[in-house]
Amino acid sequence: MRVLVTGAGGFVGRRLVARLLEEEALGALVERIDLIDLSFDGLPEDARLRRHRGSFGDGEMLEAALADGGGDVVFHLASLAGGAAEADYEAGRRVNLDATLALFDRLGRRSAGGQAAPVVVFASSIAVYGAPLTSPVDDRTLPRPVLSYGTHKLAAELVLQDLSRIGRIDGRALRLPGIVARPRTASAGLRSAFMSELMWAAAAGDSYVCPVSPQAVAWWMSADCCVDNLLHAARLDHDAVEAQRVWPLPVLRLTIAEVVEALARRFGASCRDRIAYAPDAGLEAVFGSFPPLLATAAERLGFRHDGSADALVRNAMK
Repeated sequence: MRVLVTGAGGFVGRRLVARLLEEEALGALVERIDLIDLSFDGLPEDARLRRHRGSFGDGEMLEAALADGGGDVVFHLASLAGGAAEADYEAGRRVNLDATLALFDRLGRRSAGGQAAPVVVFASSIAVYGAPLTSPVDDRTLPRPVLSYGTHKLAAELVLQDLSRIGRIDGRALRLPGIVARPRTASAGLRSAFMSELMWAAAAGDSYVCPVSPQAVAWWMSADCCVDNLLHAARLDHDAVEAQRVWPLPVLRLTIAEVVEALARRFGASCRDRIAYAPDAGLEAVFGSFPPLLATAAERLGFRHDGSADALVRNAMK
């Protein structure tokens, strides 16, 4: 089996690659993993890894990386984060939409030539729902993106479903929530960065001013749990996903206060005293008022959340 990972040097990508190097993470031995990203710091040296260094939005680099087909399973994680994409529309569109569609089309040429359609796992986003969110959010909730990032993710979902319908690819899209705990150096452009910064401050014994209130409620998932779900999506049988190819995932819906209490149980009660609050009304309206999420279809297929606030902290802070 050959695998391609875009965004392989990123926060989630590095963990995914490490898991793919484990024996039969996808149910079969992975013989080769092609990686696309600007940097591959933190990735192991392994003869199975082929590194393609450059921007995912660079058409020539992408064409070269896909020159011999692109792999049996593709994990498409590369993106320009929401805040950064909003600040630079052209760059956001180039990476999040144009290059994504080019990837899907290029992968589809393989099946058009008579080979098996590649399994494509696409990291979409809850940004497709927009704001304010309806309550509850479930499998029937209509997307209403309010940012270019969410609009481009939604457009890519639609193309993925259409190419799957005609048999060019075997697509599966996961609408990911906030994933924690991103390294502080990897949070640029993310308005939800406070979710990770809160955790790192508690772990380091640092003071932290949280930009949302203790009562703010968000959807949470650790990077390890995210990787579990990405791998699970790739392993699902084609027949199991034919009726539905895009899913919101099961999440933990927790207040900041509940996360702080879990952090205090892990890192000591004194971390509560080092956290102050200076709520930003605009930020809290978007990232601190998440309604219940009923991911019925995903749960039925075996996708999962971390299980508890304590497990979230444990998994996120490895």
